[in-house]
Amino acid sequence: MNSTANPPENPSETPRLTQYSHGAGCGCKIAPDQLDRILAGSGTSSVFERLLVGHAQKDDAAVYETEGGCLISTTDFFTPIVDDAFDFGEIASVNALSDVYAMGGKPLMAIAILGWPIDKLPVELAGAVVKGARSACERAGIPLAGGHSIDLAEPIFGLAVSGWVEKSRLKTNGGARAGDVLFLSKPLGVGLLSTAQKRGLALESDLLEGWASMKKLNTLGAALSEWESVHALTDVTGFGLGGHLLEMCHSSGLDAELDWSAIPRFDWAQRYFEQGCAPGGTQRNLRSYGAQIGFNGVWERHLLADPQTSGGLLFAVAPEAVASVVSLLQSHDCPAVPIGRLRNPKNPESPRIEPLR
Repeated sequence: MNSTANPPENPSETPRLTQYSHGAGCGCKIAPDQLDRILAGSGTSSVFERLLVGHAQKDDAAVYETEGGCLISTTDFFTPIVDDAFDFGEIASVNALSDVYAMGGKPLMAIAILGWPIDKLPVELAGAVVKGARSACERAGIPLAGGHSIDLAEPIFGLAVSGWVEKSRLKTNGGARAGDVLFLSKPLGVGLLSTAQKRGLALESDLLEGWASMKKLNTLGAALSEWESVHALTDVTGFGLGGHLLEMCHSSGLDAELDWSAIPRFDWAQRYFEQGCAPGGTQRNLRSYGAQIGFNGVWERHLLADPQTSGGLLFAVAPEAVASVVSLLQSHDCPAVPIGRLRNPKNPESPRIEPLR
């Protein structure tokens, strides 16, 4: 369904927000290879010595060093991934807050970004979106301090978030070492679920489970920042596990090996894949980096490229700290099984993801 979708025939019905978006959640992100082309001629910010992390690093947020610490700045917004307006605002906000946690930081405040088709959707629904956002920010212990809105053909919502981290605790998607063990803190499959929902195939119990995952704050990242043994950290969103792991590999000069059986996934994910519910973002991801993935099975490749919205944290930890990290993950009610490891690369210019043997 494209952004010119018609309102419900019965005006008394509550509109289904997903019918007004061409791509759900982080599945509407521009593919990694296309983003590289967009940014290719934009130059770098290397002249700013205090800019520790900028767009050149392809990380989750920008980081600027100040007196006494580091300011984290990020923004994230997307089209509806759920039909309920309050849930949309909450999930979009948790997703944006995740970028700060993925740098090892803690959020300070947020500003809302709202685009709304005033001629198609009631303004009261937009109000419910903002209420959902405020709820997420309150759970994170920060104010939703303001925002900006425009009349747009398609509904979008997200946040610009400011955060803080001590320089010694800053985590990036680079710095991993050969032999490091990989963990993923949330199961995969919400991209498949969002497409199943748009097609009317998703079971209510599956939707509730997926939404609960997307609403869960990645506060684990702030806890991981205290560990020197955690060498690299990022979150998994629109580029899928494969795309974000390849970014970590590229930034660290390594290849990755994944244990397929250990990768956390929702029980219903393969069922929706077999029903043809792979989102369009999956194909964009595979066109972008599929040649660097050594898994040959169609299902395996699709799950690795499934666009996640408000996905989990992906991190690399020294082997001697694995047992302690497992305990930390269990205390945060997260999957606590290693999913793979990093190794020296065959070609540093073109990192690869291979099955663990």
